[in-house]
Amino acid sequence: MQMNWIGCWALFMKEVRRFYSVAVQTIFAPVVASLLYLLIFGQVIEARMDVYTGLSYSQFIIPGLVMMTILQNAFSNTSSSLIQSKMHGNLTFVMLSPISPLELYLAFVGASIIRGLAVGVGVLVVGILGFDITWQSPMWILLFAILSAAIMGGVGMLAGILADKYDHLAAFQNFIIIPLTFLSGVFYSIHALPEFWQVFSHFNPFFYMVDGFRFGFFNQSDVSVGFSLTVTLLFFVVVTAINLILLYKGVKIRH
Repeated sequence: MQMNWIGCWALFMKEVRRFYSVAVQTIFAPVVASLLYLLIFGQVIEARMDVYTGLSYSQFIIPGLVMMTILQNAFSNTSSSLIQSKMHGNLTFVMLSPISPLELYLAFVGASIIRGLAVGVGVLVVGILGFDITWQSPMWILLFAILSAAIMGGVGMLAGILADKYDHLAAFQNFIIIPLTFLSGVFYSIHALPEFWQVFSHFNPFFYMVDGFRFGFFNQSDVSVGFSLTVTLLFFVVVTAINLILLYKGVKIRH
């Protein structure tokens, strides 16, 4: 099968321009929200929480906040775009274009990666300037950031495909995405949790994304970075496979 790279690129740029046109809402607002988390949790819990050796609590949570913003915004980009296209009837024109399901998937997920990284960089810049954040292994940081954004872009597409209206999408985000991101070790080391919640955390794929990403900054993590990468890659393959199956079958996108 010959790839239609021009069509894929055009759809990718359309999706990038879509969120860039409302950058105050899609980029700056999530950055400000993350900074509020940092100010509130950093000031209130700073002296009460023991984290990694040689790190303040504020330094510890900054990578977690960066990853949290990447995950949530990558999810929001594809899910909101797809449900809007379905509700407004615009998706029909995309499906009629000479773009394969694979090219459609690459374009949507690629745009979600750009948005996720844009918001994440905004939070990280504040961390570098205000809290003396440095990084030990930049390649791990970049690898987990891109891979995690791609996963959540795929999860967002899956939610957009399955949702029939905005309420369904809101339920998916409020009852699945947000709880899993907050319970992924963004604000704490799982070793500070009771045994039950430590076990629960190991079944949360978001935990491995956050932990592997944090390793790139401090060379310290709750589990092996190699294991985190393995779980993250497996999750990526599963999400991608499910999306491509649904797209090729036209589930809920072809009427």
